[in-house]
Amino acid sequence: MDDVIDSATEVTAEAGQEVNQFFQMFQDNLPDIIAFGLRVVFAIIFFVIGSKVITWIRKLVRRSMERADADMGVRQFVDSLLKFGLYAILLFSIATRFGVEPSSVAALIASAGVAVGLALKGSLSNLAGGILILLLKPFAVGDYIIVTGEGIEGTVKEIQIFYTKMTTVDNQTVVVPNGILTDNSLTNVTARPERQLDLKVGISYDSDLKKAKSLIENMLLSHEDIIQDEDIKVFVDDLADSAVVIGLRAWVPTEKYWATRWQLLENIKLTFDKEGIEIPYDQLTVHVKQQ
Repeated sequence: MDDVIDSATEVTAEAGQEVNQFFQMFQDNLPDIIAFGLRVVFAIIFFVIGSKVITWIRKLVRRSMERADADMGVRQFVDSLLKFGLYAILLFSIATRFGVEPSSVAALIASAGVAVGLALKGSLSNLAGGILILLLKPFAVGDYIIVTGEGIEGTVKEIQIFYTKMTTVDNQTVVVPNGILTDNSLTNVTARPERQLDLKVGISYDSDLKKAKSLIENMLLSHEDIIQDEDIKVFVDDLADSAVVIGLRAWVPTEKYWATRWQLLENIKLTFDKEGIEIPYDQLTVHVKQQ
């Protein structure tokens, strides 16, 4: 029992000594702790004020570009780039306020730049792609584009630093890296205000070809969305196995392309049925030779 009591006394004494040392160290370093806490508080306040200033600067730049009637894609790209750069400057300023030498920060950025560049080479490619999109302007916000090699198509809604947002016909949002857009062939469907309507309709060999062409011409000449000042052509496109293929070409406003296409196809079918012109389907005629 005496040994147990002595051991407990020793442990208690050591614990008390360690606690006293901790409090003594705390008292000795209290001014430094208070100073560090004040720097943290000031850093938070500085960050909040800096964020407000950054928001104000971004609004000012956006209004300036709106007055200059800049392209929407340029506005979005500059805004995102400005936000990234200003926050980087803000964090750099806060770091220097904590006593970090600017030269040390610059050396750290330089040494980390290579590693970050290798790790984010895809992101850097997307950044370069965004810059190329704004400089070359293969499309703008509001255009309907088709990315041939990727099977992606939709209306461009936003052009950001690293990616472009598109909305599909069924209202899905597609986020496409800018590098993909610059590395693939693009079809800008809405680049021009007019779009050529190119349709093909097959009729049977027994039907009246001239009558069918005349009916289609009358439809095109009387349709309100067909641009009458442009060429309107109705012609025999092919003599196929089961049908005489009639082609038609006309120009329509780009925004009315699909509605006009669907309406014309329906009108052609109904008119041909009414006038007795057959639209054949693929068929095979078998001749049996009697021995």
